[in-house]
Amino acid sequence: MPTPPPLPSPFEPLRAQFLQLAQEFSTDARPLADLLGGIVADVERACAEPLEMFPVKHHSPAAALHLLKRLRERPPQVIFMEGCEDMQREFVKLGDCRLPVAIQAFAAKVDYSNVPPVEGRRVPSGPLSLVLPLTEFSAEFQAIAYAHATGTPLRMIDRTADHVFQWTREPEYIAPEETDASEEPAADEAKMHGGAVGVQLGELRPTFPRFVQVLLQKARVQHYSEWWEQYVEQPLFEADFETYRQVLFMIGSLVRRLGQNAEDKIEDELRERYMWTRIKTHLRATGISPRDAIYICGAAHTASHVQEFGAASPTLWDVPPVSATEWLYGVLPSSYASIERQFGMPPGAVSLAEAMWKRQLSLQQVQSYKIDAKSATPSKAKPKKSAATPPPIPASAGAAAGPENRLQAYLATPPAPLPENHDELLQWSTQVTSLARKDGYMASTADSIAIYQTSVLLAHLRNRHHPTPYDFRDAAITCLEKERVPKKRDIRKICEILLGGDRIGKIGYNSLPPLAQNIYDRLRVLPVNLEARTIQRALLDLRANPQYRPCSELLWKLRYLVPPAVRPIMGQLVLGQTSEQESWDLALGKFQGELVQLAYEGITVESVLERRLTTDAYAPDATTAVALDVVEKCLLLMRSERLAEDFGERATHLLVTAENVSDAPDVYARTQKLVHYYRGTPEGVPPWLGNFVQTGYRHYCAQLPHAFTDRGVKPEDLASMLRFIFTLESLALSFGCQRSELLIAVRQAAATEDPVKLGLLWCAENVLQLRRIAELRAYFDNVLSNELLLPRLPEYLSGFLLGLTFAPGLTGFTVELLSRTFAELPEPRLMPWLPQLFRVLRTHGAGSLPILVKEAAAVFPRTLADLQAWTPAWEAKAPPAAGASIPAGEALATTPHSPEGAEAAPVVTSPQVAAAGALLSRHPATARAIAALLGLD
Repeated sequence: MPTPPPLPSPFEPLRAQFLQLAQEFSTDARPLADLLGGIVADVERACAEPLEMFPVKHHSPAAALHLLKRLRERPPQVIFMEGCEDMQREFVKLGDCRLPVAIQAFAAKVDYSNVPPVEGRRVPSGPLSLVLPLTEFSAEFQAIAYAHATGTPLRMIDRTADHVFQWTREPEYIAPEETDASEEPAADEAKMHGGAVGVQLGELRPTFPRFVQVLLQKARVQHYSEWWEQYVEQPLFEADFETYRQVLFMIGSLVRRLGQNAEDKIEDELRERYMWTRIKTHLRATGISPRDAIYICGAAHTASHVQEFGAASPTLWDVPPVSATEWLYGVLPSSYASIERQFGMPPGAVSLAEAMWKRQLSLQQVQSYKIDAKSATPSKAKPKKSAATPPPIPASAGAAAGPENRLQAYLATPPAPLPENHDELLQWSTQVTSLARKDGYMASTADSIAIYQTSVLLAHLRNRHHPTPYDFRDAAITCLEKERVPKKRDIRKICEILLGGDRIGKIGYNSLPPLAQNIYDRLRVLPVNLEARTIQRALLDLRANPQYRPCSELLWKLRYLVPPAVRPIMGQLVLGQTSEQESWDLALGKFQGELVQLAYEGITVESVLERRLTTDAYAPDATTAVALDVVEKCLLLMRSERLAEDFGERATHLLVTAENVSDAPDVYARTQKLVHYYRGTPEGVPPWLGNFVQTGYRHYCAQLPHAFTDRGVKPEDLASMLRFIFTLESLALSFGCQRSELLIAVRQAAATEDPVKLGLLWCAENVLQLRRIAELRAYFDNVLSNELLLPRLPEYLSGFLLGLTFAPGLTGFTVELLSRTFAELPEPRLMPWLPQLFRVLRTHGAGSLPILVKEAAAVFPRTLADLQAWTPAWEAKAPPAAGASIPAGEALATTPHSPEGAEAAPVVTSPQVAAAGALLSRHPATARAIAALLGLD
C-alpha cells in the first residue's frame, strides 16, 4: 500500500503568518523569516517531544502555579529537574527550614590534578562556593515539596558543582538595566550569599546587551523583570496549561537565538547534553515510559539542538569526570535581597513576585505544597486536594492527535486587561506617606494625592491601563524624595517595605551541621534567645554563676572565628587575668549562615580554631610577629601548652630566617608580654620561650652593625632591636648568652650619617658604659652654638626619645638638652624649629613622654616662688679642682672607660671608694682579668 502523506503541521498557519509579517515589516525578509521560522520549529519540536517538558523561569509565580496544577492533575512516575545533581542530598533538610534558603556546595581547596586542561577555560582558585536559592513560589521548590509529600522520585540531572567551575569561562554578565548606580551599598541581608556563584532553575535573562536595550526601550520599562511581569507573567496566570508551555517555548527560543552571548550558548549546550544523557540513562534503567515522566527545565533549554536532545535519540554523551576536589554541602539562610543582588534583579522584584503568588493562590483556590518537619522524609501518602480543584487538563505531550497550536490564538488575541484596583492604589499612597513621616520626611495628605495622580499619569504614559507597583514606586520617589535622606531609609526602601519587604530565611536546629548544633547546645544555658535575629544582650556574672564560665570561653573563641556574630561589651581576654563579669551582644540568629560555613572546616569549634591557628602560623608569608600572636591566641583560647610550644618553635625558625627586621617592634612587644605572663606562673619561663629569647638576643646582636648603616632599616625598628636586647638581656644571659656579643656588635657599628640612628648608638654606648654623659654634653654645647649643626638637633632628639625606652639613664640629659634649647636659642632660631620638634615628639614620644614628664617634675621647682631662685642642676655643677673630693655617685657617672681616662680622672677621697681602690691595688690581677672580660684592655 502506498505510504499516506504526512499530516499537515498544526503550526503551519503560524509559520505562514510569521513569514508574511517578515515581508511586510522588513526590507530584507530572509533573515527575519529564518528567525521566525526557526522559533516556530523550536516550539513544534518541543511540543512533539514524548517526554513532557515543562519550561520555567526562576522564581516565577506563574510557572509554579501551572506546575502545581499539572502535578495534581496528572501525577508523573518520575520528575526530572534542572539543577546540580550533587545538591539533591540536602533536600531532606528543607523540612526544618523557613524559606528562603539556599543549598550550598563549598570547597576549601581545589584539586584539578586528574582533569585535563581545556583551551579557553580558566582553572578556578579556592575556596569555591555555589548556592541554589529556593523560594516557596518557585517551580523547583513546589516540585521538591510534591516529591516529599507523595514519594514521587525526583532526579536533579544538571551538571555537578564541580562541573560548574570546570566549564566557567568569564564571570557572569549582569545586564546594566538591572542595576542602579544610585543605590546605597548593600545591607547585611543582601550579602547573605557572600561571594558564592549562583545557580538557578530556568535562567531566562538575556545576556546580549543590545537585545535587552531594544526590548526595554520598546516596552517602556526600566528593568527586564518589569517587562517579564507585565507582558508574560500576568497574562499567563489565566492561560491554560498547553498555552503556557507554548508561550514559554517561544520565549525560550527567542532568547536562545537573539539574547545570548556565544559563550553562554556553548555552556548551555554542554549542560543540555549532560541533562539528556542523565534522563535517558535513568529511563532505560527503570523502564519508565517517557510519557509517564516530566522534565522541568529552563525555557531556553527547550530550544536545544544537540544530538542528545529527545528521549528517542540513541545518542549518549560521555560525561566528563569530576575533579579530585573535595566538596561539602549544606543549607544557608537566604533573603529576597540576596537573591535580587545575586542575579541582578531590581530591588523588590522577588517581594512583588511573592505578592502575586499569594494573590493567585487565593483567586484560583489552589493550595501550594509545603515541607514541614514531619514530612521531611519522603512518604507514600497522597496529598490532600484543595477545596476547589480545576477540571483535569488534557494530556498534551506526545498525544496521539499530535500537539495543538494554541500559540497563534494567544498571540492574536490581546490579553484581557487586569481589573483596576483603585482602593489598593489609594491605600499604598496613604501608607507610604505615613511611613515616610515616621522616617523623618515632611509628608502630608497632599503628597498622598500627588502620589496617586502621578502613578496614574505614569501608567498612561507607559501604555498601561492602571498603575503597577513599579509606577507607584517611581511616583512616590518623585513626590517625596528630597536632596537628603533624613534617617536611615530612603523612599525606595520605604516602598519596598510597603510592597512586601524583605524576607529572611532560617535554618532549623535539626538541619544545622554538627558544629552549629554544638554551639547552640553549649550556649543554651544563657538566659537569651539564641535563634532571634535581633541582637541579644547577655550579662554574665561569672563569680555568682560559675556555670557561665564555659560559655564565656566559647564566646571568646567565636569572637575570633566569627567576629560579627558575637561582640564583647564588657570584659577582656588578657594573659594572666580572669574576668569576673562580662557582657556580650549575641547575633547568632542573624549570622546563622556564617556558622554553617564555619562547620565546613571541622566538627567542633576547637578543631576549627586549631586549624586556623596552624594555618596562620605556617602560612608562606607568616612572620615572627604573626607566629607569636598565634602563640598568645593559643594560650588564651586553647589553653594548650603543647600547641604553644609548637608555635613558639615556629616563631624561632621564622626569626632566624627573616630577611629583615621590619617586625622588630611587634616581636619585642609580644615577647615581653609572654615573658611577663610566664614569670607570674608557678612553672616559670618555659624552655621554648627561653630559647626564643636567647636566639633573638644573638640574632639581633649579629644584625646591629648592618642595621646602623643600612638605610632600609627604620630607626623605630633599630630601637626595638636594642630594646629587645637590653630589656630581655638578663633572661638571655641566664640561658647561655654572653654580653661580649653585644659589646662586639656595638663597637663594630660604624659611624652612621643618620642623626636619629647616631642618637640610638650613643644611648646604647651609654648603657654599656662606653660613652660618658660629659662627652654628650660637650658635643651638644657645640651643636647649640653652631648654626650649621642646629637644624639636625630635632633628629638627635628623635634618637634620644627612641632610646629612652631601653636607656632610662639618659632621661635627665634629655630634659637638660630640651631645657637648654628653649633657654639659649634666640626666638628667630627657636620659632622655625618648634614645628619640627613637635612632629618629633608626636612621632616618637608615645613611650618616652611619660618618662620625660616624670623626670622634669623631679628637676624643676614645684612652686612659682621657688622658680625665681632656682638654678638648673647642669648649670650649678662645676668641674672639681685637682685633688678635690666629689661624691661617689658623681665619680661613677663621670669616670672614663679607658685606661688613659682612668689615669686622668680626679682622685676620689670617699672612704668607701678609697677602700675599694686599696683592695684593687693589692690584687691587680683581678682588675686586669675583669677588664679583659669586658673588652676594656
